[in-house]
Amino acid sequence: MALKPEPTAPLHSAQYALRVLEAVARRPSGVTESRIARETALPTAHLARLLPMLRREGYLERLADGAYVVGDSLALLGSGNDRTHALRHRLRQSLSELRDSVGAAIYLSRYIDGEVRITECADGPGTPKVHEWVDFRSAAHASAVGKCLLTQLDHDDRRDHLARHKTARLTSRTITDEKALFRRLDAQPATVPVLDLQEYAVGTVCAAVPITAGRSVGCLALSLPLSDAHRLRHAADTLNRRATPVLLSMAL
Repeated sequence: MALKPEPTAPLHSAQYALRVLEAVARRPSGVTESRIARETALPTAHLARLLPMLRREGYLERLADGAYVVGDSLALLGSGNDRTHALRHRLRQSLSELRDSVGAAIYLSRYIDGEVRITECADGPGTPKVHEWVDFRSAAHASAVGKCLLTQLDHDDRRDHLARHKTARLTSRTITDEKALFRRLDAQPATVPVLDLQEYAVGTVCAAVPITAGRSVGCLALSLPLSDAHRLRHAADTLNRRATPVLLSMAL
């Protein structure tokens, strides 16, 4: 099931967004779009996507004369003692908005101390999360989350992980051969969502995209019941496209 790559990966979009925010923050009285373009050296097409997103997320505001200034969200994130709370709130809000936009349970996962960890989850009555029938830490070879994290590790770290967590067969679709798994991971394009088509659990399909910030290895994922598998392609594209605000809230 091939998915069309996004023209710009979430990591690059977040880096571009940070450049835009820095340019605006330097001029509290406001800065025009053309000035932002000159100072950031970003193509017009990128700015055309970034500026509406930054306004929607509350990082920027547009004045009546068309100039941009720092928005309430960015101002709050820089307010000292409230910063940690504000960052957590902003991240959870972004995940909830993504859940509603995609119509699927959303997961934020990181690779911490050699283990797969789900650090945040946004689900709801109409978007139930996956039943964790096998500990996600032991199922990296089968889940979209795990495979997405493994693609970001080097060969030795992958081998170390699989030495501690064997590639057990969870369903008839699970890849249990380590060499076959490595070939799949090596062939995975960075800009295309990683898929789990009933490899972790029968009746569930998933997709994940990398959102590495600095040295932190992470990913954003979604899950759908098999009855909604026809929506996976569009949902995965939306996840990839909308991952930037989540990564931005982690990078600020």
